[in-house]
Amino acid sequence: MVRFLDRFYLSMVNHLLPVSTNVTPERPEARDPVAAEQVIAHVCGLIERRTLRPGDRLASERELARQVGVSRPSVRAGLRSLAAMGVVQTRQGAGTFITDGPPTLVSEPLRLIAAMHGLHLGGLWEVRRVLEAGTASLAAERATPEQIATLSDEVTGMYSALHDPHTFLDYDLRFHRAVAAGANNPMLGAIIEAVTALFFEERRVTIERARNLRESADAHRKIYQAIRARDADGARIAMDEHIRVAALTLAREEQT
Repeated sequence: MVRFLDRFYLSMVNHLLPVSTNVTPERPEARDPVAAEQVIAHVCGLIERRTLRPGDRLASERELARQVGVSRPSVRAGLRSLAAMGVVQTRQGAGTFITDGPPTLVSEPLRLIAAMHGLHLGGLWEVRRVLEAGTASLAAERATPEQIATLSDEVTGMYSALHDPHTFLDYDLRFHRAVAAGANNPMLGAIIEAVTALFFEERRVTIERARNLRESADAHRKIYQAIRARDADGARIAMDEHIRVAALTLAREEQT
């Protein structure tokens, strides 16, 4: 039975593996995406079964090729895709390791999926509203005092950067990451990171046209205050309203 992680990662493989019909006869598997997918599925299976944990070193290319029954070039192709997904990292002279730290998802497959299915920007904003409003509610229930203090620091930073749009945006992004961290659900945080990255890339282009950053800082302070007060409903409502207004703000900036 194909396990969840196998299905999840393989769903992104076609966006990340190189596709080529120019395969040399002497190395028929060198660019075989099917063989590379087998490598990815094998590594993901080891992770799901907890045979491999964050920070663990993978077997050598030769040993992985033997385990999976593919060529070493196919192993390298699979590992490159896993690295692009943030699952593994190669350390010069030391080998390849399972990434240690919070989970990450790449944004590019999300962008491609949206383009393939004609999902417009408004639809993506809806995704963000649903995710972040619920996350703010969880943060109000679960955030530690240290995490709440981080939110306070980011809001203070926003007010100090009202006349420096790009610095303000950095505090803005860190605030949303801190809210996600406060929910204390690493997978939810990874999903939000991938989704919001799409918006902040665009925002960096338009931030110079922002008319009133104080209003945005006030909105973030309201979210922070609700989380600090352990008001789950208030945090959800405040975040939902902030995302709604942010969508309108970005649309207005793009038109000026």
